[in-house]
Amino acid sequence: MSDHHYYANFIWQIADLLRGPYRPPQYERVMLPLTVLRRFDCVLASTKPQVLAEYKRLQQAVSPLTGEALDARLNKLAGQRFHNHSELDFQRLKGDPDQIGQHLQAYINGFSTNVRQIFERFEFTAEIERMDEAHVLYLIIAKFCDVDLHPDTVDNIGMGKIFEDLIRRFNEAANETAGDHFTPREVIQLMVDLLFGPDDEVLTLPGKVFKLLDPACGTGGMLSEAQNHLREMHQDNKLWVFGQDFNPRSYAIAASDLLMKGSENSAIRYGDSLIDDQYGPGDDLTSGQFDYFLANPPFGVDWKRQQKIVQREHEREGRRGRFGAGLPRVNDGALLFLQHMVSKFMPYAPGQKQFGSRLAIVFNGSPLFTGGAGSGESEIRKWLIEETDMLEAIIALPEQMFYNTGIGTYIWIVTNRKQPERQGKIQLIDARTRWKPMRRSLGDKRRLMGEDEIAAVVREYGNFAESETSKIFDNTDFGYQRVPIERPLRLLYQMDVERKSRFLDALPHLLDDVQLIDREGGRTPREDWSSFDQWMAELLKSRGRRWKANERKLFRDVFAERNPEAEPVVREERRRHPGDDRIWGWFDAPKPGWVRMHEPDTQLRDFENVRLKQSVEQHMYEQVLRHVEDAWADQPNIRSAYEINFNRHFYTYTPPRPLAEIDADLRDLEEEILRLLREVVG
Repeated sequence: MSDHHYYANFIWQIADLLRGPYRPPQYERVMLPLTVLRRFDCVLASTKPQVLAEYKRLQQAVSPLTGEALDARLNKLAGQRFHNHSELDFQRLKGDPDQIGQHLQAYINGFSTNVRQIFERFEFTAEIERMDEAHVLYLIIAKFCDVDLHPDTVDNIGMGKIFEDLIRRFNEAANETAGDHFTPREVIQLMVDLLFGPDDEVLTLPGKVFKLLDPACGTGGMLSEAQNHLREMHQDNKLWVFGQDFNPRSYAIAASDLLMKGSENSAIRYGDSLIDDQYGPGDDLTSGQFDYFLANPPFGVDWKRQQKIVQREHEREGRRGRFGAGLPRVNDGALLFLQHMVSKFMPYAPGQKQFGSRLAIVFNGSPLFTGGAGSGESEIRKWLIEETDMLEAIIALPEQMFYNTGIGTYIWIVTNRKQPERQGKIQLIDARTRWKPMRRSLGDKRRLMGEDEIAAVVREYGNFAESETSKIFDNTDFGYQRVPIERPLRLLYQMDVERKSRFLDALPHLLDDVQLIDREGGRTPREDWSSFDQWMAELLKSRGRRWKANERKLFRDVFAERNPEAEPVVREERRRHPGDDRIWGWFDAPKPGWVRMHEPDTQLRDFENVRLKQSVEQHMYEQVLRHVEDAWADQPNIRSAYEINFNRHFYTYTPPRPLAEIDADLRDLEEEILRLLREVVG
């Protein structure tokens, strides 16, 4: 087979004919569909006479075949997963330049349903009309007739490489949007190496079949790279790949690529994976479970459109559903894709020959640390790290690696079959300095990782050892407890005319009671609200009076004010129970054997993050009570959380320069300024 670069270059040159009606970033709208058409035209050429004859015979039958039955019969004759029953082909299209647009559309309509659906997603009818009006359609078709993509010249593997090359070139040419559906090749290569690395022995077993899913597959680059990787390891190995995407053009490209490669047991399906899962448990081809997963879901894209359906599934299905661990904030749905994929993991039961699953996904920094204790993001991290122990490694990539963003990105490796030495551990690899500059920037992409840089990261991952750029942590190192720290509410009671008037304006029917309290209690400030409140209740009770809760609350709001010198307000008093510790807010009461809980002052509430490896009690005694004697931890409202602060773990302290050195530089600078001034003046 000839070098695939030759064919890719030939087709790339044809695209120059579009200059004028199209801008270079728009060329792929035409060139990729026509490359698909030309390949299909060449593949079907040898069986075209038989297909046409059978089609005519079936159409003349008393009960003509239609739909799936017709496609199945003609596909079998064509020897492919598709056919074309139009009498036209690329050579015949050249015969009538004046009707080229009409004939090309008729030719496309002659394909089987699966191909027609792909071209509907390409929205190619509009492009045919546009090229026809600009008088370039015939020129383009004529040039494509010179591109020999017959299977005898270009086999399926070679055709896949040609199409992948063109996809990459056109996406890079349209770099302002390329990152939406195209992942740089070296990033995919690194992900694939990390994904398959621990499974080399299993993957090289002859005759073994594996299934891989990308639920946000874009143009299918990750699926292609995974197949190429496995093919290089063992020619007889089989990797069935499955993808889904809701971008019509990206879906069409990926589906075309798969058809051209002849992957009979693979599939690309159209739809939004979050709300229209095309690979559920009832799927005949996959049963909804996969051995491997790859994905680069959109960075920082909101899921408002899907929110209602996703939230309903979360509430109805709970942990049995796809999103049981939690829902992230609506402005970034990346962690939803992660949960979606984990829900499709194979079980891990080696005795029953069930070997679990592995997953590699690209995120920006947000899923690492966004969301505090109790948030959806934190709960998902907690589930992934603490409850399931599935997070195996995170690799920080260099910045400026993607076409539409220069921000930092991370590869997460997730699996339900960690090797014994990795269980309860997470490896962080800092690859942010492993890059080399590109000769020409493509959008925001200014850096790339070469073979050496990729190999270094894969080697570091495989070694699972500590180094300057590789750190190994216990799962609990990333967990902490969010502890509310309370201090007592201290209220001073004060009766005066202005407060009295304000209270009675709201509750005039309590005039007699307020007069009684004023007369019996006097107007001397009282620093113990709890004692005064008890005295007032007994006073009113002795007169047969009882206030409602809202009336008592308003009285306190009006006649009491915060005062740091006042006594704490008592909320509860009881006999001491086991566990009634000082740090949990149970203070000794005057009565022996009794304890009391103070009412917290919400304005003084604070929070402490306590690492899981440290007890809250120890932290309270060492870090809180020595500074604030009346504080306590609100035990019922302590929440555990997880976050991964990558920068903190790889921070290298750089000591400041010595003061003497800085002073010397300043003196030198002053002398230089004076010298320059003398030159100007003198």
